[in-house]
Amino acid sequence: MKRILIAEDEPRLAAFLDKGLRAEGFTTTIVGDGGAAAMMAHDEDFDLLVLDLGLPGKDGFAVLRAVRAAGQRMPVVILTARDDVTDKVTGFEGGADDYLTKPFKFEELLARVRARMRNDDATVDSPVLRVGGIALDGRSRRVTIDGEELDLTAREFTMLDTFMRHAGQVLSREQLLSRVWGYHYDPGSNVVDVYVGYLRKKLGSDAIATVRGAGYRLEA
Repeated sequence: MKRILIAEDEPRLAAFLDKGLRAEGFTTTIVGDGGAAAMMAHDEDFDLLVLDLGLPGKDGFAVLRAVRAAGQRMPVVILTARDDVTDKVTGFEGGADDYLTKPFKFEELLARVRARMRNDDATVDSPVLRVGGIALDGRSRRVTIDGEELDLTAREFTMLDTFMRHAGQVLSREQLLSRVWGYHYDPGSNVVDVYVGYLRKKLGSDAIATVRGAGYRLEA
């Protein structure tokens, strides 16, 4: 049974999430402050974290940094009243897998939780992917190129995983946004282009080709 850690300091909302997720078959644990959330995420075996940003003690961003710094790769879904673009970008760049603003519909949160867990299971269970000199191990979250290990952020890893599963195919910006971020960005956002640039710096400028008017392609 999948275990979800709910980091939410508003008791009524925490109880609502707890009841709804348990009704869908999940095992849940509620924690109301950031320090305890970071500690439990590090010490306990959870499959997903639902994280509020406005936690007492450590705020949600600090919790997220602590979780990722400890090597925890479980999906993190931020659930917050903050709808500022800067906060969203900070959350994603810090390693969050999804970002949902309050007020929200439980059905949407549930769909995102399930999608994130499916994506995580697919990555964990996948064999080592190889394209040219690049090797990506979904179990250990390690990437090497010609035998040398690369230091990738959580978002860069997920984007490269997506490219390698579709090596030689053109992926549109919309496809990459959906598969890597799981969130509907402003269509005018250049976040995909920015992260493609990050990967090119680490893989080599010719590794990912731009297909004018269509998207990007990892060269097989």
